[in-house]
Amino acid sequence: MSSLKPKQVKKDRLLEQGVSLLLEKGYHATGLKEILDTVQIPKGSFYAYFESKERFAAEAIHHYIEPFIVRLAGHLQNPELDGLGALKAYYAELIAEVAKTGFKGGCLLGNLMGEIGDTSPLCRDALLDAVGRYADLQKTALERGQKDGTVRTDKTAKSMADLMLNGWQGALLRMKVEQSVEPLQAVCRDLLDDYFKV
Repeated sequence: MSSLKPKQVKKDRLLEQGVSLLLEKGYHATGLKEILDTVQIPKGSFYAYFESKERFAAEAIHHYIEPFIVRLAGHLQNPELDGLGALKAYYAELIAEVAKTGFKGGCLLGNLMGEIGDTSPLCRDALLDAVGRYADLQKTALERGQKDGTVRTDKTAKSMADLMLNGWQGALLRMKVEQSVEPLQAVCRDLLDDYFKV
């Protein structure tokens, strides 16, 4: 039985539905009524959870990134994987999942960066925080690889983590257009299997 209070359960359901619709339609094409109708919450009740659509989107960003951070952290805690191996296992899982979904959606962070990253200070801050946390975890994996002797040390772990994120975001956009996981596989192959290695 869930230990969450009913209000938190409803808020989580709103965020979950919001993430799905934001991924599918984007910020501007996603209406509050559509989200509320799906979750069966009256419009007036929305403001008991969020002060605005912009605040809702900012919280949806945090809601979206959390499972990715938890999953990557799980790979990093696997004693059988070194830092580079943890990243490879993590990204292999993501590639398998996007292939199953028919290449839809991409990444909510990347989508919103392009759509409202420079017009909504609130969402921009949420995006910067989410990307920063995500990049820090990947930096940790690469630092571990540097200590293990599997990852090059002439580049900083931070610069390589940033390169991985930038490459992955670009590959996700190409994936949607090409309807193929090849751009994602290429980024992993070129960086994790080659450029980052000693």
